[in-house]
Amino acid sequence: MADEIQSLEDLGTALGTTPVAAAESEGPVHVQKLDAQGRSYATGKRKDAVARVWLKPGSGRITVNKKDFTEYFGRPVLQLIVRQPILAADRDGQYDIVATVSGGGLSGQAGALRHGISKALTYYEPDLRGILKKGGFLTRDSRVVERKKYGRAKARRSFQFSKR
Repeated sequence: MADEIQSLEDLGTALGTTPVAAAESEGPVHVQKLDAQGRSYATGKRKDAVARVWLKPGSGRITVNKKDFTEYFGRPVLQLIVRQPILAADRDGQYDIVATVSGGGLSGQAGALRHGISKALTYYEPDLRGILKKGGFLTRDSRVVERKKYGRAKARRSFQFSKR
């Protein structure tokens, strides 16, 4: 190298890029991820529950473990949790969702399904990522049950103290 680099501008011109152009470039560009059948697949997790979700264009049916989601999740609160990302993205009745959930209880499974549907929506339509991220649907809720410790009744609860 005959020329010495004295500043960042010189470095940019030596590499063939300018710092202004590098600063103007946006973050990572998200692309559509589909399988051979034209579906998007995502995995959602919450507590001990895991949901595997396949999303494809359709009439808006949501099937969980080969049952309708209203039959699987009996409580209206859980049904609302499952539908939150679809309603936030304003895509109600546009996609068929097939999911298998396992582990945990119904509340954890509903949260895992919500997470999986959100991820699958972003894989099918990358433009929805901003809306779903702002709503907090793409963040995995990492809270899990604390383990039981020895010498304790539960994770933190002590046995009853008796002086005599």
